[in-house]
Amino acid sequence: MAALIDLHCHSTISDGLLPPEELVAHAAARGVKVLGLTDHDDLGGLAIAREAAKRYGIAFVNGVEISVTWKRRTLHIVGLKVDADNPALKNALAGVRDARDGRAREIAAGLAKVGIADAYEGAKSFAKQSIMTRSHFAQFLVQAGHAKNVKTVFKKYLVKGKPGFVEHQWMSLEEAVTLIKQSGGFAVIAHPGRYDLGFVNMHLLMHEFRGYGGDAIEVVTGSHTPPQYDQFAKIAHRFSLKASQGSDYHGPGLSYMEMGYLPDLPHGCVPVWQDWEEARLLNA
Repeated sequence: MAALIDLHCHSTISDGLLPPEELVAHAAARGVKVLGLTDHDDLGGLAIAREAAKRYGIAFVNGVEISVTWKRRTLHIVGLKVDADNPALKNALAGVRDARDGRAREIAAGLAKVGIADAYEGAKSFAKQSIMTRSHFAQFLVQAGHAKNVKTVFKKYLVKGKPGFVEHQWMSLEEAVTLIKQSGGFAVIAHPGRYDLGFVNMHLLMHEFRGYGGDAIEVVTGSHTPPQYDQFAKIAHRFSLKASQGSDYHGPGLSYMEMGYLPDLPHGCVPVWQDWEEARLLNA
């Protein structure tokens, strides 16, 4: 059942390789029956993806992945079943996208200091008309021969302490959760295993998130290991949070996991989709 539900993926509207309609077609070919498109800080692909999902018989869920600053760390909060026409959400995300361009120029300036020229233009060639993310810089750096693959690029150039790292102030955790909830959505902490928070900060994050009205954490996701599935299932239970899942698919060569390959949630998890109409259709 789990492989049929994918609530985290990206199209060319942010840093995925496939346009929204092709992403939906790919999901359908992999057997996905409930799909959430969660582009970074952008709702622009939802209408196209929803129409494509109708053609393929997929139940579609409006989504977004919002960048958040918490204790000087960048976290991602996924919003599921959000109202794509909500004015407050749309305006806030437009502000985040404007700030992304400024960050991209700072990243390029950092890379220039170590002899990598024209990184902004190179990343822009991959982003095309979409917002610029670190993944676009990673693709450019691989193409230019500075690393063998995208994962290596991040470790060598784009994480804290490296030349392309830029400390940026994103939206607050409270603001992101509030915007998602006020738009009728479900707030989910994306891939918590990637944040290297330690025991104390991880539990503090969960406590704050729950206090702001957060709903769930991603327990099964592309970048988690099997032991982390159980770890975050226990954390979800401890903080009375539901469990979500998603491949975090970006496209061939950019993804930890292929669509349609998600394992089941660990026993005892309460799925975030438990009471959704989309889930009832799946079980019909």
